[in-house]
Amino acid sequence: MSINYQQAGVDVDAGNEAVLRIAPLVKETQSARVLSDLGGFAAAYTLPQVEAPVLVSATDGVGTKLLLALECDAHETIGIDLVAMVANDLVATGARPLFFLDYLATDKLIPSRVEEVVRGIAYGCREAQMSLIGGETAEMPGMYPQKHYDLAGFAVGLASREQLLPRHVQAGDVLVGLPSSGVHSNGFSLIRALLAETNLGMMPLQDGTEMRAALMTPTRLYVKSLLALQEKGALHGAAHITGGGFTDNVPRMLPKGLAAQIDPHSWVWPELFQRIQQAGGLSDTEMRRTFNLGIGMVLAVPAAHVAQVLAVEPHAKRIGQVGVRTQDAVEWRQA
Repeated sequence: MSINYQQAGVDVDAGNEAVLRIAPLVKETQSARVLSDLGGFAAAYTLPQVEAPVLVSATDGVGTKLLLALECDAHETIGIDLVAMVANDLVATGARPLFFLDYLATDKLIPSRVEEVVRGIAYGCREAQMSLIGGETAEMPGMYPQKHYDLAGFAVGLASREQLLPRHVQAGDVLVGLPSSGVHSNGFSLIRALLAETNLGMMPLQDGTEMRAALMTPTRLYVKSLLALQEKGALHGAAHITGGGFTDNVPRMLPKGLAAQIDPHSWVWPELFQRIQQAGGLSDTEMRRTFNLGIGMVLAVPAAHVAQVLAVEPHAKRIGQVGVRTQDAVEWRQA
C-alpha cells in the first residue's frame, strides 16, 4: 500500500495558495520597523526608542463565538474579534501595540476562508496601529470536526515603566465606561445554549437587525482612544470587560482596600443584553459577571480629567467612582 501526505489529508499546495492570498493583506499592516518578509522561519521587528522600556505581551482567542461564525458563514469579522481581544488587553496595561501573530488550525485548509479570516485580522491590526508580522496555518485532519477551525492570537506592546497601568488609582477617581459594540467575544457558550433552547434568535432587534448578525458584531478596538488619553495623562487605570464581566475584571485595576462603586442606573443596557437576560431568565448578578452590558472598557480617571475623556469619547458614561472597600470589590449602588 502506498499513501502520500495529500492522501493523508494535508494539502501542501493549498497551504502555499493561502500564503499567496494573504501576503498582500499582511503587507498593508506593516510599518518600516518590520524587517522580515512573510514566509520566513521567524519575524523580526525593530523596537522604538523609549525611556525605561517594558515589553508587554498578551494572547487570546475568540472562544465559542467561532461556532456561531461557522453557522453564519461569517469569517472576516471573527478576525477582527481576535485582534481586538488581544490589543484591548495590551492598551489596558498602558502599552502601545507593536506587532501581532495569529494561529489558525483546521481540519482541511480552504484558502479562500483563510484569506477571509486574515482580511479581518489585517483590518483589526490597522485599527490597532500594529503590524501583522507572521503566524501559523495548520492543517490537521482528524483533530477538528469537518470544516471547523480554531484561532489564537499573540501580540507585543511597548511602554515606558512610568506609563504602565494601573498607576495611582485612588479613592475619589471617577469610573468612566466606554461603549461596547455588542457582546464582543465572551459569554457565547451561554448565548449558543439560549439560541438552541429558547426563542432568542427568532425575532430581530427593534432596528431590524437579525439577532445572529447583532451577536456577530465584532469586538470594538479601544486602542486609539486609550493611547490619546494616555498622552494627556488622563488615566489611572483601565479594565477591559471580557470573560468574568464587571465582577472579575474591574477589580484587576484596583489596589488592595479599594472598591469600584458602580451606579447601575447610570446607563441603560442595550436591547441585545435585555433580550439575552429575558430569554435565559438571568439575574442581574449573572449578567454582570458574564457580559459587558454595553460597556466594553472601564476607566479610572482623576476627577479633573473627566472632561478630557468625554472629549475623546463623547458617548462615554460616568458610571461611578472608586471608594474604600467595605465588602465586595465591585459594589452596585445608586449614586
